[in-house]
Amino acid sequence: MAEAATSDTTKPGKDFSHAWRALRHRNFRLFFGGQSISLIGTWMTRIATSWLVYRLTHSALLLGTVSFMGQIPTFLLAPLAGVLVDRMERRTVLVWTQSLAMVQSLALALLTLTHRITIHEVLWLSAFQGIINAFDMPGRQSFMVQMVEDRADLSNAIAINSSMVNLARLIGPSLAGLVIAATNEGWCFLIDGVSYIAVIASLLAMRVNLPAMKRAATSMADQLREGWQYVSTFVPVRTILLLFGLVSIMGMPFVVLMPVFAAQVLHGGPHTLGFLMGAVGIGALVSALSLVLRKSVKGLLKMIPIAASLFGAGLVCFGLSHWLWLSLVLMAVVGFGMMQGMTASNTIIQTLVPEDKRGRVMSYYTVAFVGMAPFGSLLAGWLAHLLGAPRTVVLTGSCVLAGSAWFVTQMARMRRDMRPVYEQLGIVKPRVTTG
Repeated sequence: MAEAATSDTTKPGKDFSHAWRALRHRNFRLFFGGQSISLIGTWMTRIATSWLVYRLTHSALLLGTVSFMGQIPTFLLAPLAGVLVDRMERRTVLVWTQSLAMVQSLALALLTLTHRITIHEVLWLSAFQGIINAFDMPGRQSFMVQMVEDRADLSNAIAINSSMVNLARLIGPSLAGLVIAATNEGWCFLIDGVSYIAVIASLLAMRVNLPAMKRAATSMADQLREGWQYVSTFVPVRTILLLFGLVSIMGMPFVVLMPVFAAQVLHGGPHTLGFLMGAVGIGALVSALSLVLRKSVKGLLKMIPIAASLFGAGLVCFGLSHWLWLSLVLMAVVGFGMMQGMTASNTIIQTLVPEDKRGRVMSYYTVAFVGMAPFGSLLAGWLAHLLGAPRTVVLTGSCVLAGSAWFVTQMARMRRDMRPVYEQLGIVKPRVTTG
């Protein structure tokens, strides 16, 4: 079995350039193929949901409320989900989460295409998707290291995965805008539901060679406490997650307000919304491809505050823009900064974390990434109701810039605590001490 697995992952290796080295692993190639199809549908659903809510209510506050309902379950459940992910076979977790997500999308499609959809159904189905995501995200992040097998290829796999996400971010919103303009949102939901078949099939086709699952020696409560102690006391992980949480609560909710910008500020329609989100995708894709070309995680830490600064500055300028062409350029800058920070943070944390805590640590990453966003969505919707969407984005972008400045002050201590782990992994050479 071991010999077969080895030949499986090394045989195609010579055919791939260094930049795409993670694709020499069979399981990751399967995942890449399935996800590439499914994620386009996912982004179509995100845009379609936003436009559907705005069409039904014309309310920035309800846009924020729907986003809140879709993300608050992740905030509440992700730490517990991380414990379960560490105790279960991760591929099984993903097959279940993807199957349930397919049911959710098909339910949205049925209600919308039969013209029975109301804001109440959107709210409850968004909450259902949030519950699914609480288990799916830590499971997906933790499964990454099992798909590539060789830990040296992990950072490349994360960067390729980010490229895939952002290629879908580029295609999905643009396609959704065209579909909505030609028909209605329901067809976007239907396409998304069918697209899950690809990722479920890819997961079932994988050959994952794992040691027999060991019964946990400690209780779930003890494992939950152990995971929290690790992320709260290990300075590099704690600092990255704090900045990530700030970016999520203040910066990421700009997406919630995009229908307002498309309709009221730029005087467009669903196609304008698609162009704006497509511009974010272009910037994010360029960012992810730049990370694919990196040979090592060395030097990646300094990219986190640079990325946050680009993200924050792009939001501030976008809030001041009233021209479509300028807004599209600024959205590309926002996408570049957003993805650079997300991928760099993910790569560093995945490199540092020990395998037995991976699910729990990535659950807190999920809390920082998705779990904080519902509060930001509510805040963005409330501020937009009071101040207007442009002033809201200027304010939240300024907060992201302040967070970037704080992160810089913590970097010396972070590097000091990261170095022993990097030395153990062979990423950096041990320091020679003279007595």
